[in-house]
Amino acid sequence: MALAEVNWTASHRDRQALASRQDWSDLSGLEQLWPALARQHGDAPALDAPHARHPERFSYRQLQHRIEQAGAAFASLGVRAGDVVAQFGENGPRWLISDQGLMRAGAADAVRGSAAPVDELRYILEDSGAIGLVVESAALLERLALPPALMDPLRFVVLLEGEPSGTPLPVPCLSWGELLERGESALAEGRPAPMPAADPTRLATLLYTSGTTGRPKGVPLSHANLLHQLRNLGVAVAPRPGDRVVSVLPIWHSYERSAEYFLLSCGCCQTYTTLKQLRSDLQRVRPQYLISVPRLWEALLSGFEDALAGMPSARRRLIRGALANSCAYGLARRRSRDLTLTPEPAVQRLQATLKAALRWPLHRLASALLWPKVRGQLVGGELRTAVSGGGALALHVDSFFEAIGIELLVGYGLTETSPVLTCRRPWVNRRGSAGQPLPDTSIRIVDPERRQPLALCATGLVLARGPQVMSGYWRKPEATAKVLDGEGWFDTGDLGRLLPDGSLVLTGRAKDTIVLSSGENIEPGPLEEALVASALIEQVMLVGQDRKQLGALLVPRSEPLEAFARQAGVPVPEDGVAEPALLRALTRECNRLLAARPGSRPDERLGGVALVDPFTIENGLLTQTLKQRRDRIAARDAAAIDALYS
Repeated sequence: MALAEVNWTASHRDRQALASRQDWSDLSGLEQLWPALARQHGDAPALDAPHARHPERFSYRQLQHRIEQAGAAFASLGVRAGDVVAQFGENGPRWLISDQGLMRAGAADAVRGSAAPVDELRYILEDSGAIGLVVESAALLERLALPPALMDPLRFVVLLEGEPSGTPLPVPCLSWGELLERGESALAEGRPAPMPAADPTRLATLLYTSGTTGRPKGVPLSHANLLHQLRNLGVAVAPRPGDRVVSVLPIWHSYERSAEYFLLSCGCCQTYTTLKQLRSDLQRVRPQYLISVPRLWEALLSGFEDALAGMPSARRRLIRGALANSCAYGLARRRSRDLTLTPEPAVQRLQATLKAALRWPLHRLASALLWPKVRGQLVGGELRTAVSGGGALALHVDSFFEAIGIELLVGYGLTETSPVLTCRRPWVNRRGSAGQPLPDTSIRIVDPERRQPLALCATGLVLARGPQVMSGYWRKPEATAKVLDGEGWFDTGDLGRLLPDGSLVLTGRAKDTIVLSSGENIEPGPLEEALVASALIEQVMLVGQDRKQLGALLVPRSEPLEAFARQAGVPVPEDGVAEPALLRALTRECNRLLAARPGSRPDERLGGVALVDPFTIENGLLTQTLKQRRDRIAARDAAAIDALYS
């Protein structure tokens, strides 16, 4: 029996991909990256922040000088090697300059977004042992209202935006301009920040888990953890100097940070945007690379569907027919190359080759006449590679972007793993999978209860080991012991299986498993993916723990829902209230979608559905990376859940 474990060294294709990238093997810390980039790329653009309060643009040479200024300023404020400084801010060049200025001074930053709850930010400040504080603005500082117990350990406060206001603090409070002036004076006097020790194991940053339940835990990542990502993400993407990147994810999140460090190390120009400005910036910047999460790709697909609904019926039928053909062509092509999630016998691969050949002429025609326009409207028209991470990507979304000619790769990892563990390669883009491990990374599948290794293709708990895995939670040995064993295997909490080529297929979260009263275990993730593929459904969350049947909380799309109600001959919802007849019709439609899934089981059916308000960041039901906070959704919609089972 072949055990489900992959100890991945760089494959021949991986080595070829990495050979074209600078390996940065001479770095012992991230702060050493910027002088090298300034020498290589000089006046080439590095960062652009057109929507900041004070729009800023930096070349690589200017960025390096700013980092030196910040490092010298922090050192003059008493920052020493090994110190931790809390940093609560939002996307922009100033955040990155402060981040790298602290590393240049030998310190680490404990980071979180400025929109996090005040009690959470106070907790991070205390738990990290921070000796300084960098905040987005005076307004945030006032909102924090730090008591003496939290203020006393601080040596300084720095504002990324605006000027100090309100009651004077017992420690220096500097604006961003004052910090840079202080640093420039120190450099002019020959007092740069002392060079940090050449020790890759030293602390680089403290990232705090999202804290969907209980207090967030500090994840200490070393320079070695982050440098592993810098050196190995090139197996998936191959940016060229001058390539344009749009950044929309929270900069303090491990996924965005590692991607940002990597893309800048390749000489790219990064533009910071916001969710509100994203669509216009995609058209203005026309990026070659875009790093985001599944929710964004779902939103782009939803935008395409909305645009399609407003077209004349003849054009709509033409595009839908062309899309169906291109999707079928992509599937047949993948089957012919044995790139699906189930092994394809030789005869079926030959049949798939013939199907692909029959569908190719129409696909080629659509690729010349239709899909360039769609790509232009969605992402600017020059996107070469897109990467999705931070959660599972629904297969119908994956297939759509494949059909219109966008190479959409998927990576998988966690904050505790810096974060990338696996990623799909362009030459092994197995749709529906999370890809193969990064070089020097091991993945093992074990029985969740007995922790014994399972066979290939068997579903179990995903364990990981590699240079990117943290050494343990910050000052929490008991929590560390729960996730890291004596051999360095990290318990991801995810369920999945390994394919013979080393590709990882994720099936859900162990803690998200719904156990029905019958004892049947249901993984909600794949079922939710099948449901959200419907044009009727914007968002969905399954419920049913300890119940007889599953239920679903649906966030509907209003116009398709009204059309569905009229077609079903039931009352159209008014003021968000749906009649029982409509809910029954929706339940039947959802069960039809679930029954059509390959390998569908009888217990994967809904006893009922409820229509609920959207899940958003603003109402606290989505994390900053747009993952559902399932416990909070269940709490908000407790009455709707009870009504499902009454």
